[in-house]
Amino acid sequence: MAAVAPVTPVRADLRRLLRETAQPVAVVTALMPAQHRHDAAEPHAQFHGATLSSFSSIAMDPHPLVAFSLRIPSRMATSLKEAHAAWPSRMVVNILAAPQADLAVRFSRPDLHGSPFDGVPYALSEEGLPVLQDSIGALSCQLVTPPWPLHNLDALRQGEHPGELTWEGDGVASELFIAHVIRVESLSNDSQTPLLYHRRAYATTVDLPSPQLPRP
Repeated sequence: MAAVAPVTPVRADLRRLLRETAQPVAVVTALMPAQHRHDAAEPHAQFHGATLSSFSSIAMDPHPLVAFSLRIPSRMATSLKEAHAAWPSRMVVNILAAPQADLAVRFSRPDLHGSPFDGVPYALSEEGLPVLQDSIGALSCQLVTPPWPLHNLDALRQGEHPGELTWEGDGVASELFIAHVIRVESLSNDSQTPLLYHRRAYATTVDLPSPQLPRP
């Protein structure tokens, strides 16, 4: 078990700074392990979705890679880890459009476990995973490595995966997932704007006039 990180001015300042930046909002969808399914009679009960608190493209070449973190314990983190133990875990990262703030809220609510897809329009990828309709775009991905527990800095510094670690400290812990993009499922039309999270609220983009540089 890693030691509990102390509350420092750096952490407080970083939170304040990041609130002033706009972050894209995405929902990851995957298969729910059979033992965790709420109602096996419902077709969409086999799926699980979770709103990501962080998501970023981290590389294009030589391989397109994305990364996201999930709080632990969580059903999605458990689902992806259990699937990856037998085969590279598959998932779809759905990048939400401005009108989809309700989906961001829906998939962030643990009390909706078992029925988050009720009334949500989606198609299926080649692997049979939900692709949310009307999003900016969706990425079919597979994990390239088991997730890294971010509460263990010693393992990160040494570059050695520590295996399964149980978080028993105070506060929130998370794990880092790195995934290979194997296919872009959909792209929106040009009229769509992205859903962003800014200053603890949902927002979107507004075009700015092009800056006019002074002539030399």
